[in-house]
Amino acid sequence: MHLIDWLIVVLYLLVTMGIGLYLSRRAATSLVDFFVSGRSLSWWLAGTSMAATTFSIDTPLYVCGIVASRGIAGNWEWWSFGISHVVLIYIFSRLWRRSEIVTDAELTEIRYGGTTAAVLRATKAFLFAVPINCIGIGYAMLAMVKVVDALQLWQSLGFNPGENLKIWSVVGVSIFVLIYSGFSGLWGVVTTDFFQFFLALIGAVVVAIYAVNHVGGIAELIPQVQQATAIDVLSFFPVQLGWQGFSWNDAAGITASTFAAYLLVQWWSFRRSDGGGEFIQRLIAAKDEAEAEKASWFFNILNYIIRTWPWIIVALVAIVIYPDLEDPELSYPKLMLDFLPPVMLGLVVASLIAAFMSTVSTSINWGASYLTNDLYLRFLHPNATQAELVLAGRIASVLVTVLGAIAAFYATDITTVFRLVIAIGTGPGLVLILRWFWWRINAAAELAAMIGGFSIGLFTSVFPGFNQIFADFGGRLMFISLVTAIIWLTVMWLTPPETDAVLDNFYRRVRPGGIGWQRQRERTGLPSAQDLGRDLLKVVAASLLLFGLMLGIGGFLLLQPLTGWIALIGAVFGGFWLRQLNKKRILIMSRPGLED
Repeated sequence: MHLIDWLIVVLYLLVTMGIGLYLSRRAATSLVDFFVSGRSLSWWLAGTSMAATTFSIDTPLYVCGIVASRGIAGNWEWWSFGISHVVLIYIFSRLWRRSEIVTDAELTEIRYGGTTAAVLRATKAFLFAVPINCIGIGYAMLAMVKVVDALQLWQSLGFNPGENLKIWSVVGVSIFVLIYSGFSGLWGVVTTDFFQFFLALIGAVVVAIYAVNHVGGIAELIPQVQQATAIDVLSFFPVQLGWQGFSWNDAAGITASTFAAYLLVQWWSFRRSDGGGEFIQRLIAAKDEAEAEKASWFFNILNYIIRTWPWIIVALVAIVIYPDLEDPELSYPKLMLDFLPPVMLGLVVASLIAAFMSTVSTSINWGASYLTNDLYLRFLHPNATQAELVLAGRIASVLVTVLGAIAAFYATDITTVFRLVIAIGTGPGLVLILRWFWWRINAAAELAAMIGGFSIGLFTSVFPGFNQIFADFGGRLMFISLVTAIIWLTVMWLTPPETDAVLDNFYRRVRPGGIGWQRQRERTGLPSAQDLGRDLLKVVAASLLLFGLMLGIGGFLLLQPLTGWIALIGAVFGGFWLRQLNKKRILIMSRPGLED
C-alpha cells in the first residue's frame, strides 16, 4: 500500500460517512422510517442492497477456499440457495409486502395468537438479533482481519501489530460503520449499499483480469489448474453424464450425500426458506408489491449471474500460483498484493472494505430492528413515542456491534463458521413455508422447529463426538432436518390449532393462495390475491432461466462449450416459458371484476 492507495481508502470512508450523516434526518422521525425507510424504496435500490448484503469481504475468501478444496462444484453450497431465492420472487415477495410489518418476527403474532405466539416472537427476535446475527458479524470481521494481515496494511504504515491489535483495528472500522448506520437507519444502509456493491463488484472484476493475464489468459489457465489439483476442479457438477446415464465423479471434491443435501434439502430446510430477515426487511421497505417482486429478481441477477464468475476465476488462478498455500482463503488478498499496481490496489482494497461495511451495516440495523420492535416496543415499553423508539434503535445498534466484535475474537476459519451458520439455521424452513399456505401450522410447531433446529445444529457442529459421526456435511444437514421435522410435527399434533379469529385476520391481511385457506376464503368472502399454481410454474421457469444463464456464462468463459450451450438452451426455454406465464397473468387480470 502506497500513499495514493491510502488516500483512496480514506476518501471512500469520508464519502460513506457523509452520505450516512446527510440521510440521518430521514431516519429520525419514526420507527418505520428508521428500520424500513418509510416503505418507499425503489426496486433497484432494494435489490442492490439485498445483493450488497450477501457480498461481504468474507465471500471471495470463502469461494477461494471452496474451489481449492472441493472444486467449482463445491459452490453448490451457496448456489443451492438460488432455488429459494427464485421462490422468493414469485411466492413470497408480494406476501411479505402485503403484511405491512417491520420485522419478520412481528409476523408471528399476526399469523398466530396467544401466549405461545408472544413467546415465539421474543425467542425468534433474540436468536436472530444476538447469537445468529452476531456470529455472522464475527466471521465478517474475521475475514477483514485476514485481509488486513495478508495485505500487510499495518506493516505499510511502519507497524508490526499482534493478532489482537489487528482485530481491534477491524472493530474500529465497525464502529465507523455503526456511526453512519446508527444515525441514518435503513436509509443510510441501502444508499451506501448501492455504491458499495458496485465498487466491490468492480474490485472483484479487476482482480480477476489481472490474475488471468498473469497466467497467460483463460486458455493457459485451464490446463494448468487441472494439473495443479488432485480433484476435478473444473467440473460444475460432481457427476458425469455418459451413455449409461449419470454416474458419480470420483475425482470431484464433494461427496454424493453432501451434493444431494444441497439440491434437495438445504434450500427449503434453512431458516431463510421464505426470504430471510435482511431480505424481508428490504421487501417490506419497497414501495409496493410489484417493486418488491422486481427487487427480488434484480437481486438474483446480481448475485448469481453477474458476480459468481469473477470470484471463481480468481480462485482458479490462485490454485496455479499458490499451490502450496496453507490457507487457500488468503489467496485472494495475496493476488491483490502481488499483482495490482498502485492506485488500482487502493481501489480494490476500498472495494473490499465496502463489501465488509455493507454487510456489517445491514447486520447492525437488522439486529437492532428485532431488539427495538420485537422486544423493547412489544414487551418493555409498549407506549414508547416514535422519538424514544428511534433512540432505542440507535442504542440497540451499539449493543449488536459490541456483541459482534466479541464474536470476532473467537472465530478462526471462515468456511467452518459459514457451515456453522448453515447448521444452526437448518430445520425450521419447512414450517416457515407451510405457515403461509396451511392453516394447521401453529405457534408451538414453529417454536419447536426453531429451537430444535438451532440446538441440533449447534450440537452436531460443536461437540467432537457429533463431528466424528457427521463428518460428512450433507449427512449432518439431512439428520438435522429429519429430527427437527419429527419434533415439530409431534408438537403440532399434540397442541390445538390457532383460533378461527386469528386465522381469518391473517388471511384478510395477506390473502395467500392454495387449498390450505379454503375455509378462510369461505368465512371472509375474500378471494385469494395469489394464483399459487401458476406462481409455482413461474418458479420452475425462472429457475431454468437463472441457473441456465449462470452456468452458460461459466461454460463459455471456462472453455466448456457443451456445458455452455446446454445451459443456454435451458435458459432460453425458461425465459420463453416465463414470458408466456406472465402474459397469461396479464390476460386473466384484465378481465372485468377481477383484482390483484
